[in-house]
Amino acid sequence: MSIKPKLNRFDLTMIVISLVIGMGIFATPSEVAVKAGNAWIFFGAWIFGGLVTLCGALTFAEIGARYPATGGFYKVFSYCYHPAVAFMINWVLVISNAASVGAVALIGSDYIRPFLLPAGLQNDLGTKIITITSVMILYFINFLGIKMSARTQNVLMIFKMGMIVLICTAVFKSDAAPAAVIAMPYKGSVVTAFGLSLVAVFFTYGGYQQTINFGGDIINAKINIPKGIVVGIITVIILYLSVNYAYFHILGIGGLQHTPALAAKMVGVIFGNTGYKITSVMIFLSVLAYVNVNVMSNPRVYYAMAEDGILPAIFKKVNPKTQVQEFGMSFFVGGIIAILFFVAKFNEMLKYVMFFDTIGLSMAAVAIFLLRKKTKELDGTGIYTIKWFPLVPLIFIISYWFVTINIFITFKENPYAALICLAAYVLGVIIYYAGTYKQKHANTIK
Repeated sequence: MSIKPKLNRFDLTMIVISLVIGMGIFATPSEVAVKAGNAWIFFGAWIFGGLVTLCGALTFAEIGARYPATGGFYKVFSYCYHPAVAFMINWVLVISNAASVGAVALIGSDYIRPFLLPAGLQNDLGTKIITITSVMILYFINFLGIKMSARTQNVLMIFKMGMIVLICTAVFKSDAAPAAVIAMPYKGSVVTAFGLSLVAVFFTYGGYQQTINFGGDIINAKINIPKGIVVGIITVIILYLSVNYAYFHILGIGGLQHTPALAAKMVGVIFGNTGYKITSVMIFLSVLAYVNVNVMSNPRVYYAMAEDGILPAIFKKVNPKTQVQEFGMSFFVGGIIAILFFVAKFNEMLKYVMFFDTIGLSMAAVAIFLLRKKTKELDGTGIYTIKWFPLVPLIFIISYWFVTINIFITFKENPYAALICLAAYVLGVIIYYAGTYKQKHANTIK
């Protein structure tokens, strides 16, 4: 049974915002402040990151318009490069996505744990219980159908955006000067400080590229995909700059460096203990929105891989009534829960996740040059095209390569980290050719 389009432009816009605004904006500004060392580099990184992200959004908007397909992020690699490259990149990204979802969900559960569990469970076990329970609730909601998932996502996004608005209003509720905490300058060059700041910034801005996985789910995809992506990213940029200004206004650059749990801490300063509790609940709900949209998105990549015969056919099986990949979604959620039993620190995972993301996203953006040649017949048909081509995709690609280099700088602390990342890609190629060999062997027997 094929997937039928059921999502409109508003649904896609909300999905874009949900994919980007996860837990990052409530935590990573502290990491950016540490790497930046001063306010100029701090805000410069967020502004530059937003502009680069917009370039990426415009690039992926044209990719989605020229090649709307379910599991689009996989399909584009397969169409423009080679199925082996498509599988290698996407299998690593799906694993890292599951790891990111599990880690972010753990952090969100930490906020809500004091209000839900008894004193005996105020520990890591209690956090994992809440996390697994939350993931399972969203899993069953998604089983009811993709439209129900989208409606749930819209409601959760209202809480998430309300959280950001609450943080921003703190600026107007306080006449106090920034907290008197001495800022720690970054020990290195300005270029290095800026580059390392962008690692966390790009992580916080990332996620929107997964919208092309919904190419087969969007009504009038060639028009609604680019418009939904652009509106969603512009909304995110405005929200991120606003909330970072609020952080800086209340805490100062030194306070930012010394306050990991930024949102709850800052609102607590302005509104007291009640504000702290409200913020904690809203952060937890915003995390649920991030988990939910990933449960919706990632199984579509399995669908695309199964269509190409790389994964078993059961991965592309869709319930005709609900449009849900019941097995594919169960597999992804199972991966999240398995990772929850082994995940250690979110900060440690950040370097690995961003290494995979910067390589995958830059290669996906390069595909626009190949895609334009392969789809010349679409020129002049009214589809979205980038106005300042090739400048816009080049800005995105070069910026992400710059961040990749800076991630390698951080890998000096652990010389085996880069080898582990490269080994993951090699393993993906081995799995691909093992799967295709098995398929060809089966066809020969028939």
